[in-house]
Amino acid sequence: MSTRLITRGDVTLWSEDFGDPAGSPMLLVAGGNLSAMSWPDEFVALLAGDGFHVIRYDHRDTGRSTRCDFQSRPYGYDELVLDALAVLDGWEVAAAHVVGMSLGHTIGQLLAVDHPGRLLSLTVMLGGALDVDFDAAIESAANGSSTGDGLPPPTERFLKVIALMSEPVDGPEGELERRVEKWRLLNGTGVPFDADEFRRRELRAVAHAGTFQEPITHHLIPQPPVSRGAELARVTVPTLAIQAGHDPAAPPPHARHVAELIPGARVLDIPEMGHALAAAVHRPLASAIGEHARHARHADRPAVKEGASP
Repeated sequence: MSTRLITRGDVTLWSEDFGDPAGSPMLLVAGGNLSAMSWPDEFVALLAGDGFHVIRYDHRDTGRSTRCDFQSRPYGYDELVLDALAVLDGWEVAAAHVVGMSLGHTIGQLLAVDHPGRLLSLTVMLGGALDVDFDAAIESAANGSSTGDGLPPPTERFLKVIALMSEPVDGPEGELERRVEKWRLLNGTGVPFDADEFRRRELRAVAHAGTFQEPITHHLIPQPPVSRGAELARVTVPTLAIQAGHDPAAPPPHARHVAELIPGARVLDIPEMGHALAAAVHRPLASAIGEHARHARHADRPAVKEGASP
């Protein structure tokens, strides 16, 4: 295991790898306002133990990566996509199996549309297709109206998370307990929630970032235009959409909708999983990702590396 600081323009991205560097590369793209530590060590170890060279990194404005003044220098998903490519460049990886969750789910789709040559395969989970207006869906959930696209909006548990994050807390201990409660809500009821497990993870994330202050910048990023959803029809990257049965943010059948838009995409249901990587789902999730990556069409083909990210 080693770490690298990767510079793209005025942004430095912290990253680290696991497993045999000669193994097939796999890039983990975290959710919004989450650092690399949101991919639990135990889960990453399962992927690395399956023969993959696993790379995880801190998004800008998280962990040890550059913190930006969003008001003076706003950015969008295009920048986050280029950050992911910069991480691949920094590890001298021409193409990788990309695994994206939540915000990383969106980044993964954009990579598959705009930079297919950099992907050996794509696995997405805990998010919506590019044609889903998530902001409108949250509004629909709040007022009890229909989304108009036939897909379920976020559940009451997710609305409670939004309300929770706006509540004041008293000091670092209060912030820690709020984070644990956030994960309790996101985890759902499919598997028992281990508060101590998530408390340890949050303390690890705090130690990594050097602050108890939870990042919020990614909440300010505008969604890609929903019109981009039509572009998924030309994706050729072998894609697996994982549906978490207890996901309060993107409930079933959001993964099936993604798969219907991407030619040849497959859906895998993990019924007990919520919007969290609880220890109980590590093994079935890692097994599904590894199997998809190994059997992805042309997974071992030599990839032509695109120009280095600017």
